[in-house]
Amino acid sequence: MSLSNYFIGLLFLAVTTVSMAQTGKITGVVLDENNKPIEGANISYDMISVTSDANGFYVLEIPADRKITVRFKHVAFKSITANFQVKPQEILEFNPVMDSEQEQLEGVVITGVRPRARGIISVDPQVVRRIPGLNAGVENVLKILGASSNSDMSSQYSVRGGNYDENLVYVNEIEVYRPFLIRSGQQEGLSFVNSDLTQKIDFFAGGFEAKYGDKMSSVLDITYRNPEKFGASMEASFLGGAVSAEGVSKDKKWSAIGGLRYRDNSLLVNSQETQTNFRPRFMDAQVNINFMPGGKWNHNFLGNASYNRYNYQPLTRQTNFGTLDEPIALQIFYEGQEDDRYQTLFGAFKSVYQANENTTYKIIASAFHTQEQEYFDIDASYFLGEVDANIGSETFGNVTFNRAIGSQLNHARNNLDALIMNFEIKGSHNENRKHRFDWGAKFTHENFRDRLVEWEVIDSAGFSINPPVVDIPNDQPYNPYVGPLVPFQNVRATNFVDINRLSAFAQWNTRTRVRRGMLYATAGVRAHNWTVSGRGLETVTQTVFSPRVQLAYKLDSKDMLFRFSTGFYYQPPFYRELRDMSGVVQPRVKAQQSLHFVLANDYGFTMWNRPFKLVSELYYKAMDDVNTYTLENVRIRYRANNDAVAYAYGLDVRLNGEFVKGTESWFTFGYMKTEENQNNRGYIARPTDQRLKFGILFQDYMPNIPNVKIYMNIVYNTGLPGGSPSYADAYVYQTRLRDYRRADVGFFYVFTERNAQRPASHWLRKFQDLSLGFEVFNMFNNQNAITNTWVRDAYTKNQYGIPNFMTTRVFNLRLTARL
Repeated sequence: MSLSNYFIGLLFLAVTTVSMAQTGKITGVVLDENNKPIEGANISYDMISVTSDANGFYVLEIPADRKITVRFKHVAFKSITANFQVKPQEILEFNPVMDSEQEQLEGVVITGVRPRARGIISVDPQVVRRIPGLNAGVENVLKILGASSNSDMSSQYSVRGGNYDENLVYVNEIEVYRPFLIRSGQQEGLSFVNSDLTQKIDFFAGGFEAKYGDKMSSVLDITYRNPEKFGASMEASFLGGAVSAEGVSKDKKWSAIGGLRYRDNSLLVNSQETQTNFRPRFMDAQVNINFMPGGKWNHNFLGNASYNRYNYQPLTRQTNFGTLDEPIALQIFYEGQEDDRYQTLFGAFKSVYQANENTTYKIIASAFHTQEQEYFDIDASYFLGEVDANIGSETFGNVTFNRAIGSQLNHARNNLDALIMNFEIKGSHNENRKHRFDWGAKFTHENFRDRLVEWEVIDSAGFSINPPVVDIPNDQPYNPYVGPLVPFQNVRATNFVDINRLSAFAQWNTRTRVRRGMLYATAGVRAHNWTVSGRGLETVTQTVFSPRVQLAYKLDSKDMLFRFSTGFYYQPPFYRELRDMSGVVQPRVKAQQSLHFVLANDYGFTMWNRPFKLVSELYYKAMDDVNTYTLENVRIRYRANNDAVAYAYGLDVRLNGEFVKGTESWFTFGYMKTEENQNNRGYIARPTDQRLKFGILFQDYMPNIPNVKIYMNIVYNTGLPGGSPSYADAYVYQTRLRDYRRADVGFFYVFTERNAQRPASHWLRKFQDLSLGFEVFNMFNNQNAITNTWVRDAYTKNQYGIPNFMTTRVFNLRLTARL
């Protein structure tokens, strides 16, 4: 070889090597809105393009160290544009989700600021995992996005005047359920949704489509991840811990993700006024398995097993109340204990058949089994005392004189065994990318075996208190009482109930260009037939129909979208709604009916060269055949007589965007009024009538220490009705609890913040995230009350409502790691 040829060869090799070193790669899986891989998607920049394979997988090589715009296109989906900048030889993973109504920019965080035609609120799962709260998880964030809750340790929420039983929750299109006997937030344990497994979170606050089930208030739609590679995560804190793992087989046909969680609420309970021997423990295990054999089938299994143990032995309690001039203290000394257990098993199979690129069929079968016990015998002896208010006194703050003495004995032996089985078939068909038809039919069988034995005896100054419904003169001690001695409250019932349900829906989606914008329309109808039967019960069958319509118009010139939704939303009674105040099942209870009107505006705009979104929603709900109820902590007791009409109206305003560059924060304001009219006695506030709410979910970082991330969760809600005794006539007692004010803050040091700048051999490069957090719950130590304890003073003839305060300020350490 001549010297010149040798030189040219070396030059060619050098140029090639430099060229290869100055490129990086983008790789991932293209998915549809149902988390199914999309074959044949075109991924391109400039004149370079690749196509996703049968599993949706793609690899695209792009130049390094400069911003590249990549476009994802497919004939059946709306295009996605994303910007990337990779370092030499860097491999960046990006898994776009394509659908016909959404455009995505650089991952799920940015999609939240673009107007969406369906009225969905989408949340990044990473935000859910970071935001501090006593019940960290999806429900914790929903309280910022339109839902309401005044309980520190409850994951339950109400939406726009509805109660906790009026919200649908789906995981991978499968409806999930909660335990039934829960009466206190600190008994709930863990939410079904495991945030570590979550890929997509959608929330509808009202006016949702016909394809969703028969509830009156909201829909929470969760999608779990379909893994593309091995991964694992771990979390440990003073409140418990969690681990998860995910992986995929070599042939890419099998994938699985699962998690274990453990929770111990001792840290929280010890911050309350009641001194106890108490260690509530909750644990669960979940797994989501996918099998893609190739061809047209895709199979999925979702399983969950949870066990909650609640052992409670109260000792003493002192609550100070009254005024500065006349402070009063309630002192309680307890004997006895409570032993509650909740064990649930859930399993679901889902098969998807892709007949062709326009037609899909789905078959879903699920079963939910819960065994619950609620046993307690607790005797509470109470004293109402006068508190020494003299600052210079040696006994300042102590009780100096007890002026009322009484006792209260509570007993329960409640057992419930419930089995719920579902079988569902659904289909969808796209026609010319402008029309989509969805349909489905579902059969549900519910079996309940329930025993209620619950009573309460109240003694005041040595005299037994009669129940409020017994109208017998009693003027002790001046004259002897000759009436019967009965418990103040007495509930005894044994119920064996079967409910068979058949529901179906049909829905049509279309879009068309109208002048200078795009019009989206969805129209559908649901039908629901149910039959209640059981031992000693009359067999009753009822049927309802629910037409629903959603319209949206998006302007071409602006990120501006207008939405209107209306429809009838029937809620056929579930088991708890059939059971009246005495525990007896009433099979003739009708479905509650709600007529929704929702008018909304979504406006996407740029401020400080960063994206923002403003959403305003006006809503009105007219309700008929309302099943009125009382709310005790988180336990709902229905009257089961459909004796009321009601309404709810209000305004929700949400602003979210990058207030701090690179992070997304949310500001929410809401006004709502809801009232009910029982038997034409006039309108009064419903138990969920919460007039004003304000929430902030804020993310920040320290400019000089960018590794330190700050997350704040602030909620203010005006007081709920519910300050009255549960047995009282709601028209006589219309007192409210105090306003709910809470601020939680978390400081996280992220060790992996600058991983891209570290050498590949560095030990931190093995982690996607490694962080240590310090959290402060109830930062300002606000005293929030969940209910009142009502105490009778025989000396002054007064009845006092003493607030049951929730948690005080609590500190927590949290370590998280993700591979």
